Amino acid sequence: MRKTSAVLASLSLAVLALTGCSAAGSSDGAACDRSADSSAIKDAVTVEGDFGSAPDVTVFSPLHLKKSSYADVAVGDGPTIVNGQQAVTVELSIYSGETGEKVYATAYDENKGQVSNADYWASQSPGLAKAFECATEGSRIIAGLTPEDFGVEALSGLGLSDDDNMVFVIDVLDVFLSKAEGALQFNDAQGMPTVVRAADGTPGIIIPDSAAPKKQVVQTLIKGDGEKVAADQIPLVNVTAVNWDDKSVVTTTWGKGPTGDLASTAPAVAEQIVGKTVGSQLLVVTPGTDGAAAVAYVVDILGAVTAPTQ
Repeated sequence: MRKTSAVLASLSLAVLALTGCSAAGSSDGAACDRSADSSAIKDAVTVEGDFGSAPDVTVFSPLHLKKSSYADVAVGDGPTIVNGQQAVTVELSIYSGETGEKVYATAYDENKGQVSNADYWASQSPGLAKAFECATEGSRIIAGLTPEDFGVEALSGLGLSDDDNMVFVIDVLDVFLSKAEGALQFNDAQGMPTVVRAADGTPGIIIPDSAAPKKQVVQTLIKGDGEKVAADQIPLVNVTAVNWDDKSVVTTTWGKGPTGDLASTAPAVAEQIVGKTVGSQLLVVTPGTDGAAAVAYVVDILGAVTAPTQ
């Protein structure tokens, strides 16, 4: 995975900063099939230019679509997008199907990249869910969306008619892990929580009946083989936290999308990620203080990025 300068973003469609994994060869990725969708959109659009740079696009307009469709101009050999919560970075341009004119483009600057996931954007433009599904890092995608699948409000926001079809050219620059992947590690689990995992990586944390530790305890449950997280990077993680005393789930990002905000929400836990490798899973138990219960955190390290420049 290439290094990227990006942070997790919660963006509105008004600004249209569109962004949306498992490791290549994973069992989830193997189940993906990009060949099922229509390639007709490819005949209506020509795309030239280097991957990751602003493309030279010609839309044979006016473009009228009976249904939304996508096609791969180039297929990358990187990790695969296998669910809508996975983090990716993309660059993209959007064109009016009626006029062929470009109506929006990202910066095409790796120092200003954004990290998000497909689910957020599909909630605004439903047709993008299919376009991102099973795409691989390094791919360039053309997507043609009907007004219904793009979103009438978004068309209005761009000053376009409510019957315009939209054309996206999307470069998938980075696809981050969907769960920890690596070698299971042996730990002396006496008095410590037990962690079980669903097929998609979602952890279950079983708190023992014994008292919580008086000092912070850190265990590496899975050791990933990715790059080490540097002190000046923002780790992208999935995290589940469980209250030791009542065994309730305090918080979880699973099913929502990874976070890059762990340093703010759980700084003591975030400190333990520095120096660990991407793909690792950590168990961190923080002791109770001032009447608050101890908390057991399970953290999957999915990637690490640097903050974007303005």
